[in-house]
Amino acid sequence: MVGLVLWCILLLIGWFNIANALSYDYTASIEHRTLGNNKFIVANSRVHPHDSVSQNLNLEKNKIYTFSAWIQVSKGRIPVSAVFKTQTGYILAGSIFAKSSCWSMLKGGFTVDASGSAQLYFASNNTSVDIWVDSISLQPFTEKQWMSHQDQAIEKTRKTKVRIQAVDSQGKPLSNAKISIKLKKASFPFGCAINKNILYNNAYQNWFTSRFTVTVFENEMKWYSTEPSQGKVDYSVPDAMLQFAKKNNVLVRGHNVFWDDPKYQQGWINSLSPTDLSKATTDRINSIMSRYRGEVIGWDVVNENLHFNFFESKLGQNASAVFYNLAQKIDGTSTLFLNEYNTIENARDGDSTPAKYLQKLRDIKAFPGNGNLKLGIGLESHFSSAAPNLAYMRASIDTLAATNFPIWVTELDVQRGPYQAQYLEQILREAHSHPKVAGIVIWSAWKPQGCYRMCLTDNNFKNLPTGNVVDELLAGRIAIKSSAGRTDGNGFFEASLSHGLYSVKIHHPSAKNSSLVQKLNVVSSTGADNQTLLMRFAA
Repeated sequence: MVGLVLWCILLLIGWFNIANALSYDYTASIEHRTLGNNKFIVANSRVHPHDSVSQNLNLEKNKIYTFSAWIQVSKGRIPVSAVFKTQTGYILAGSIFAKSSCWSMLKGGFTVDASGSAQLYFASNNTSVDIWVDSISLQPFTEKQWMSHQDQAIEKTRKTKVRIQAVDSQGKPLSNAKISIKLKKASFPFGCAINKNILYNNAYQNWFTSRFTVTVFENEMKWYSTEPSQGKVDYSVPDAMLQFAKKNNVLVRGHNVFWDDPKYQQGWINSLSPTDLSKATTDRINSIMSRYRGEVIGWDVVNENLHFNFFESKLGQNASAVFYNLAQKIDGTSTLFLNEYNTIENARDGDSTPAKYLQKLRDIKAFPGNGNLKLGIGLESHFSSAAPNLAYMRASIDTLAATNFPIWVTELDVQRGPYQAQYLEQILREAHSHPKVAGIVIWSAWKPQGCYRMCLTDNNFKNLPTGNVVDELLAGRIAIKSSAGRTDGNGFFEASLSHGLYSVKIHHPSAKNSSLVQKLNVVSSTGADNQTLLMRFAA
């Protein structure tokens, strides 16, 4: 450590806060607060990337830690990471692009599997700048407290309290009336990828349609599938799959218009000159988006645009921005997604951090004509067989949510391992409970020879442990099938219902029409704590 580090450590009282676990704050800021009269610490005369302010502390085993800090640098705009050095290695808590003359919020987290001392420091490969740090917070949670936050968030954002009153034709309350509430369709989009095998397999169709309300096609809409040879475009398979989805009231995500990974470009594309490639991409985007305009709920316009740059390398650095510009003109009503992996899965993947994701969105919007793009954030969520870092996952979504763009988990799976089902449950709970996640799609399209990385069923469509996790989540948190009870002395019955469309049946023997059935649409409450449904019986 160099420069002012020793001086800084003396000022840590009131600057560094290790808080007792209370509630969790899902908010984050991607705006930069101006420099006021606040006190902060500075690391200057830096020689090595890890030279910075530092603090020794003690971490507790099996605790989930959330972390935040405000960061500024003396000049330019550079990436800065928060790192905890432990007895067993290094933990990357999070990273941010820090700027000069204003403060940027770094938010992250990690889980500790062994108690012991640790040292917090801030790292940047650019050693020519000073790093300024202010308002650090490190908050520990037990697993029970973490799950409590999830439950609280679900009650607040995914459910609404409903009061139903049974009265007779004179308005007199009917006590002890029997109430039965059955879910017809859940509002939260929860789905699974499919492939063309579903068109020919009734068992696959029955298993899928009894569970999911949204889907995405595994490969069938991709450019290499629809135009394997130049000029020979064939949409017959995705057409049939789209008709299947529409017949069963299943929403479809458009995946994808372009894929920036050079491995997945059909041979004829690689042989094109830049001029011919530009024309081919324009033809492609016009062809597929015009065909399915109004038929899909969103488009992955450019897939994996942070890890790869095939089109940029051929057409210039603004290639993706041009694609989004054209996409908006063709289908301006649909949400246009940037779809990426490892933004929430892996803190150590420097290519797709939340900070870099945000910068890519800024770059796309900065292109002339893109200021009003209807953008969306697609998080592929391909998790490894290691325990998921739920604190980093949550903090990353918090950071991305500050854009106010819709956030979808688009390709969720967990690599095969002894705890695959357990980790899938943890990730699904975390994703569904986050207030800003607008939909979840699992990446488990069935094939006889096996799924991409994670199957939910065997080849007879009997649930595997992962499939049981999905069904339990649906039944217990996303699509609770029914609720029943009796009215109180004032004729009221109360329930906390997940958002969706319900059928409500009231039965009372003293009424002329002893049973009444009515639809109830439970939506997010806007300010009011309760919705009240008044049902009247003929005397």
